Amino acid sequence: MALEQSKVKKVLSYRLAVFGVLAFAYFFVYFHRVSTAVVSTDMQNTFGVDAASIALLSSAYFYAYTIMQMPAGLLTDSWGPRKTVSIFTLVAAAGAMLTGTASTFEQVVAGRLLIGVGVAMVYIPTMKILAAWYRRNEFASLSGILLAAGNIGALSAAGPLALISDALGWQQVFLMLGLLTLVLAMAAWAIVRDRPSDIDLPNIAEIEAQETGLANPGAGTTEKIPMSRALRMTFGSGMKFWPLAIWFFFMYGSIMVYQGLWAGPFFHDVLGWERATYGLVLTFIGMGMILGCPTAGYISDRILKSRKKVLIAGSLAYTIIWAVIWTTAGQITSTEAYMAINFAFGFFGGFFVVSFAQVKELFPITIVGTSTAALNIFPFAGGAILQQVSGLMLTTRSLEAYKDVWLFMLICMVLATAAAFLSREKEPDKCLS
Repeated sequence: MALEQSKVKKVLSYRLAVFGVLAFAYFFVYFHRVSTAVVSTDMQNTFGVDAASIALLSSAYFYAYTIMQMPAGLLTDSWGPRKTVSIFTLVAAAGAMLTGTASTFEQVVAGRLLIGVGVAMVYIPTMKILAAWYRRNEFASLSGILLAAGNIGALSAAGPLALISDALGWQQVFLMLGLLTLVLAMAAWAIVRDRPSDIDLPNIAEIEAQETGLANPGAGTTEKIPMSRALRMTFGSGMKFWPLAIWFFFMYGSIMVYQGLWAGPFFHDVLGWERATYGLVLTFIGMGMILGCPTAGYISDRILKSRKKVLIAGSLAYTIIWAVIWTTAGQITSTEAYMAINFAFGFFGGFFVVSFAQVKELFPITIVGTSTAALNIFPFAGGAILQQVSGLMLTTRSLEAYKDVWLFMLICMVLATAAAFLSREKEPDKCLS
């Protein structure tokens, strides 16, 4: 039976509102993720703590985020994405408010843990909602746009955050952020729906079936798989899962060491730049990712029709950028040069977006939530562990100490690129036709 065209049009329009709310939520995920890099010096001055303590504070977000990934998959499947996002966005709001009112460094760490727990529940539910509201050959492109929205958040946590923090103080910033996040949680509950059928509209699989004349793409794949079995199918899949997991651990961990923690202090300690200057330079990482994420998704979906080729190309280019950062540290002092380096860093770093489409296509649709959540553990484990290791390496704030950290990141990316070559992907004509 043909679908009512008015309802089809409503699906295609209403999904933009759903995506808009979730993209705005993801904006704040990234804002929180890298905010420590800009206000770390202020926090040190406020509480009199050392670099290792600041690294612990920054990594607290990643530990919380990592631990919550499997619960995110489970709650997304049991509660539904809308409820999961709405409730845990409230948790993030509480964490931001605690950070803004903290009188001790321990309270700031507790606030950052709450933020990490809360925002950890945004990405996996959003992936499930994208799968329910968008066609299969739109998935990587939409994922790229989502990551671009996140990186606008990262960009806002660089230069603009530095300016606002200078004007109002870093704690006032977090108080305002808590209020904004509270409003966002209410918007998610009011607007987001798990699937079109929740508001009496045809599901995207039915629309695809009518457009292509093929059987419903979701047909025959509705069997519920127990969580324990889904975990075994994912973690026990060998080369289907583990090369991507290893790649993501080192790839994203290195991004967070640079963008999320030590790039700002490096510019201050080694080059003597003021915060407004290095905050501006850091925004070019976000600008690069804003372009790199959707570009990688588009190339993967529409041009190469391959996830692995895009993953390898991005890894190679990003590794070269790390080699440039390491070899030129202390030699390049111009802001323009670092703007270009940071833009390239962000652009090719943004190619990680295709890994989610790659893993999604390697596993049955019934365990996509589990397999995606499992993969999403590793970038944040990498961020937490590599940030702490780098903090231990920086016993002094000298050029030599920073160069040691940059070299360590370069070695990590050589390992990541090797893992990318070993990764698997589904045959393009089976999933991207």
